[in-house]
Amino acid sequence: MDRPLVALVLAGGTGTRLYPASRSHRPKQFLSLSDSDDDSLLSKTAERASFADELFVCTRADFADEVPDHAPEATVLVEPEGKDTGPALTYATHRIQEETGDCVVLVLPSDHTVSGNFEPVARAGARVAAETGALVTFGVEPTRPDTGYGYIEPGEKRDEPEPHADLAAFHEKPDAETAAEYVDSGYLWNAGIFAWTPDSFLNAARDTELAPLVEALDAGDAERGFAAVDDVSVDYAVMERADHAAVVSATFDWDDLGSWDALERVLDADADGNVALGDFLAVDAADNVVASDDKHVSLVGVEGLAVVAYDDRVLVVPKEQAQRVREVVSVLREEGRF
Repeated sequence: MDRPLVALVLAGGTGTRLYPASRSHRPKQFLSLSDSDDDSLLSKTAERASFADELFVCTRADFADEVPDHAPEATVLVEPEGKDTGPALTYATHRIQEETGDCVVLVLPSDHTVSGNFEPVARAGARVAAETGALVTFGVEPTRPDTGYGYIEPGEKRDEPEPHADLAAFHEKPDAETAAEYVDSGYLWNAGIFAWTPDSFLNAARDTELAPLVEALDAGDAERGFAAVDDVSVDYAVMERADHAAVVSATFDWDDLGSWDALERVLDADADGNVALGDFLAVDAADNVVASDDKHVSLVGVEGLAVVAYDDRVLVVPKEQAQRVREVVSVLREEGRF
């Protein structure tokens, strides 16, 4: 590939389903969530992207000053306001084009866990983006019919310049029966990882509801552009409507750590199936998830729970309902206590 590869890490969210560890002052990407080291998710993402020629981190103003503690080599881009991934990626891609010119942008969420052959897969997707002009998404091969992820439907397979497929459709988070059908049909998990050239992405965005933002960015007025658009995901605004989009199969191990039950997939369990971050004791307790900062947690005679204690907050929820933590956050936000 004869143009620079620029890694763009999105780090503007808070990760509300990991409350109370994740709060308005301590977003998910600044957490470690590991029992083997203290490196944050953002630090690990920056290290994973170290093969790129340049690294940018896009975040909100509240988090910008702390980003260099986790990604010291990165150029920090501060979006005018948080309006989901559509405006954020439009803004960041435009800024990167201004600073680096003709390049390929590799978009990475800041708060996922990845292991295995990430670099060769990322380079392959970047080459597809560079040589075909396609907007590339990376689809993870499912290991289970998960209802917490969106799915990507691959279309016709292509061999050049790297193995990939046309992107046939995105599918929202399904129910259990539909998720099983998706897996059986060869659909892939939507990992939120992308590759594109700035020209390809911005030209596609000009044909969507993000057009006012692109026009304002061209005029040097990002604030006006953000005020002119609504919150919208890049999947809905751009990728689902793109004339030329492709999917590269991601064969690396991946998890978005989207809720507390996900820790079971990345931490070692004890003999009773309990997993823990922090000091805990289990007496006649099985298949629980425990996470805490400096507090000891004891469990007696319970199973299937997520028990989380950070700061002055404690959360207890059945693991199978861990996605509902966002409902708690919604109430706390309304009360000004998040």
